[in-house]
Amino acid sequence: MNLLEFLEPMPVVGILRDIPQGAEEACVKTAAECGLKAIEVTMNTANATAIIASLKAAAKPHGISVGAGTVRHGHDLEKALAAGAEFIVTPNTRHEVIRLSCTAGVPIIPGALTPTEVQKAFDLGATAVKIFPVNCVGGPEYIKALRGPFRDIPLMACGGVNAENAQAYFKAGANLVSFGASIYNPTLMKEGKWDEIQNKLKQLLSAVKK
Repeated sequence: MNLLEFLEPMPVVGILRDIPQGAEEACVKTAAECGLKAIEVTMNTANATAIIASLKAAAKPHGISVGAGTVRHGHDLEKALAAGAEFIVTPNTRHEVIRLSCTAGVPIIPGALTPTEVQKAFDLGATAVKIFPVNCVGGPEYIKALRGPFRDIPLMACGGVNAENAQAYFKAGANLVSFGASIYNPTLMKEGKWDEIQNKLKQLLSAVKK
C-alpha cells in the first residue's frame, strides 16, 4: 500500500514542530485516540532524529506513520532517513532532496507554490505536492485554480488549515491537508496539555470526516 492509499481514510498529516523530547508516548496516544494516521517531526526541532526514532517505535503498534518535515537539504534527508522516517515533507522544491528520497524508495511530499514548481516537483517523482503557504495565496480558491490544469497531481494543502476550512479544501480538490501549531502548539506540548490538544484535534478530524 502506498502513502496516499494509506492516508485515504484520514487524509491528514500532523506537523510536530518543537515537540519536546519525552512527549512521544503522549503524542502517539493522542493521535491514536483521535484517528490521526500520519505525523511528521520537523528537522529544525531540537533532537529531531531521536524524537523521530522514538515516535516511530511508539506509533508502530497503532498503525501510525511517522515522517520528517522541513527537510530542506540533502544532509537533512540523510539524517531523517537514518532515524527511520517513513515519509518526507519539504517546504520547498529542491531537486536533490526529491531525487534522493525517490532513490531511497521513501515517499516525499515537497513544498511548492507556483504552477511551475508544482509540475517540476511531480516530474521529479513527488508522491504528492504540498501547496505552501496556501492560506497566503487564496486558500481553497487557489487549490481550485490549480486543480484545473493539474488534475493528475495529488495536492496537499498546508498553511492555516483548521476545522472551519478543512472541508473547503477537499471540495476545492485537495487530496490531503496538514496542520501544525494551530493544534500541536509548542507551548501546549511543553506544558503537557495533551487533553487540550486532543480536543482540538478531534474537532479538525471530525470536520474532515463530514
